[in-house]
Amino acid sequence: MDTEGILGLMQETAEQVINPRFRRLEEDDISHKSGPWDLVTVADKEAEEYLTTRLQSAFPDAIVVGEESIFEHPEKRKLLPNADHAFIIDPIDGTRNFVRGRVQHGVMVSETCGGVTTRGWIWQPQTDRAYVTERGAGVRLNGEPILREKTDRLPLGASSKEAMNGFTAGGSLAPVVWSQFACAFDYPAVLHGDIDFMYYTSMHPWDHLAGSLMITENGGVSRTMDGLAYTLLSRSSGLLVASDALVWMTAQKNWPAAKRDSKTQLLTAN
Repeated sequence: MDTEGILGLMQETAEQVINPRFRRLEEDDISHKSGPWDLVTVADKEAEEYLTTRLQSAFPDAIVVGEESIFEHPEKRKLLPNADHAFIIDPIDGTRNFVRGRVQHGVMVSETCGGVTTRGWIWQPQTDRAYVTERGAGVRLNGEPILREKTDRLPLGASSKEAMNGFTAGGSLAPVVWSQFACAFDYPAVLHGDIDFMYYTSMHPWDHLAGSLMITENGGVSRTMDGLAYTLLSRSSGLLVASDALVWMTAQKNWPAAKRDSKTQLLTAN
């Protein structure tokens, strides 16, 4: 199965399993995993099973795992760095948005060979936007190269943590800038220049491998806060993705000030 074939499989999964559940979930279709905000739905589980079965059939020698199977069997994650060939699935990225009836959710798949990300896909079923990347071949939106708009503003970023949403790399807050709480939308926001960098505390490969390859193929960087490139082996605290190396260094240098100012504003507001 080629790159477009896998994208077609993701689109088929959304059409058959995810879209029929959108804004039609019953209360018992939703459950919690590790905490009150860590949701999983019957659509997540069915979509992952659908994708896993078909990818395993097309690539019988590959390891195929998804977010939900790793939650049930954490030991599977340890197999990925040394796998000759693997696919990692996020069946519904942005599950909270999906539960709330928001369009900001997507299907994400990444491929690795020997622990190195080689291809990545993001499908946004409610916007019909397909992002596809191959190592060494750039990143495309619906088949066309992405041209990032140039701006003369200070580097502008956001965070996946609500308390930290919206700040410039100079440390001043910009509250109008928000994470979409879905990597399937946050990474494209950096690709298109809506924002210049994003900060994450979670390091899960199903959230970041596909988007990180897209960022680097588009001239950006995806590094942990200690300056190391993001990979399957990354375990550091904090992931910073940026449109280019200069933006990354500026944001990384000023992040402590932005974090401190944010906490001060929250304490003052309370």
